[in-house]
Amino acid sequence: MATPENTAYLGTERIYKLVVKFGVPCVLSLLVSALYNVVDQIFIGNSELSTLGNAATGVVFPLFIIAQAFAWWIGDGCAAYINIHQGRGDTEHIHECVGTSVVATLAISLLAVVVFYPIKTTFLVLFGASEDSLPYAEQYYEIILFFLPVYMLSNMINSVIRADGSPAVSMASMLAGAIINIILDPVFIFGFRFGMAGAAWATAIGQSASLAVSLAYLPFSKTFRLSLTSFIPRIKDFSEATRLGLSSLVTQLAIVILALTSNAMFAKYGGTSHYGKDIPMAAIAIESKAFTVIISIVVGVALGCQPVISYNVGAKNFTRVKKLYKAIFLFSLAVGIISTLVFELFPDVVVELFGKPTNIPNPDDYYEFAKKTFRIFLSLVTFTCLAKASSLFFLAAGKSLFAAIVSPVRDLLCFVSLAIILPVFLGIDGVLIASPISDVVAIIVTAILTAVYFKNLEKQ
Repeated sequence: MATPENTAYLGTERIYKLVVKFGVPCVLSLLVSALYNVVDQIFIGNSELSTLGNAATGVVFPLFIIAQAFAWWIGDGCAAYINIHQGRGDTEHIHECVGTSVVATLAISLLAVVVFYPIKTTFLVLFGASEDSLPYAEQYYEIILFFLPVYMLSNMINSVIRADGSPAVSMASMLAGAIINIILDPVFIFGFRFGMAGAAWATAIGQSASLAVSLAYLPFSKTFRLSLTSFIPRIKDFSEATRLGLSSLVTQLAIVILALTSNAMFAKYGGTSHYGKDIPMAAIAIESKAFTVIISIVVGVALGCQPVISYNVGAKNFTRVKKLYKAIFLFSLAVGIISTLVFELFPDVVVELFGKPTNIPNPDDYYEFAKKTFRIFLSLVTFTCLAKASSLFFLAAGKSLFAAIVSPVRDLLCFVSLAIILPVFLGIDGVLIASPISDVVAIIVTAILTAVYFKNLEKQ
């Protein structure tokens, strides 16, 4: 088990060395996790499923986000609990928090299966499934839904593993699942011709492999030792963890509402434009997958450094806390600028990676709208990266309220309102323009919160 002595290096080792040690494995882990959906999208787009298949995965994607919302709420909160208590030299109750978190995640995931199965068609239509894409979406949805407990437990436990000081194991867990997914996708889709069901089964089996690796780690953890008594729910420790992880829940649920609004507006105004309903849905689906890759890099560094940030906040090493934020900020800035250049200069390369449209009447319209989506919708992705990294920094620092403000302001207050209002005057382009305007507001709010946080830190 962890002692103050064997975690003390978090408060003494060089900052950039710690960022590399903890951030790189987490980046790779989250990139691998993002590959689950990206690889499905690529193989589907290059198969006979083509554009309608891509549109179908897009309307199922919010189910993943909802699952992540609750898994990360518990997992990230538990991780922050672990590292803050390490910094304080108080590790006695960590095993109870971890055990309770596992039980809570399992219970919520099983409840989700029960709730979401009867509303399958309603859910998919609500998120933009058309008459043509609905049959594809239903095949994918059913299999993904029944493996939701596996997916949520894997995500939750991976947060704990990173907090336990083993980011490489977390990466190995996700890598095992992704490799299996990448191998099985072409076998099931092209070889056995299982279609959408094949893509879903490849994802589900990969997720199961990830969970198996994560569970195998728990008996050998560094910070805690689980026993049967660890799984008896302890409300006190769990409530502290969920408070710390609240921003992850709020952020992810805000993304769900954002997806619901944007999909509904794309379907509504796409249906009245020359693009039709399915082209905007397919375009935003591949945009969301590409964006997931970029944001995974930023989140990976910020989330990977969570143990270091939480430890130093707990130990009141505030000078190191400032240096950690600076390192994370500069990295996020670089990622944002590079990705912006790619999306603005080479959107056609990104679009073509996800396959050529073969089952829609106007392929040229698809390419036109998809490239426009990348150039406008993600034009200020740099601001998105900085806001997201800052939000995760606040989470690790124990400022859950600060962390929970950024995404709702950006996604709910600004984007949802603008995505509903602007298309009335600008048509479907108004939905695209809503995104960069919201990014400007988000970066202003982030700057204010950051200034307030570090001003208070200086006083301490």
